[in-house]
Amino acid sequence: MENDTDVQLKPRTKKFGLRAIRLTEALPKTPTGQVIGRQLLRSALSVGANYRAACRARSRADFISKMGIVEEEIDESLYWMEMLAEAGVVKKERLAALMDEADQIAAMVVASIKTARAKLR
Repeated sequence: MENDTDVQLKPRTKKFGLRAIRLTEALPKTPTGQVIGRQLLRSALSVGANYRAACRARSRADFISKMGIVEEEIDESLYWMEMLAEAGVVKKERLAALMDEADQIAAMVVASIKTARAKLR
């Protein structure tokens, strides 16, 4: 049975990936834009894929491990967006909504990991 977090995170992580696709497609075709865009695309798409894998975990420990990967990938996505802004490739205002969504997803993932760890004990 899915819990509230599953119901929220599955579509949100997918939408996050789709928004990252649109962002990277719009980046300038400069070496910097292309390299950072590729890195952002990989990490952002990995968020949803790894969350789906976590939902199919075989044990609570497996779930915690897989959610740890989701946490790392969402944090990496934030890093690449920060690099785009700080390098002047994209205006920070254009990234603000996507970065906020990444922060919210990260908070939900961390809360889920904490809950799972508490239940493991």
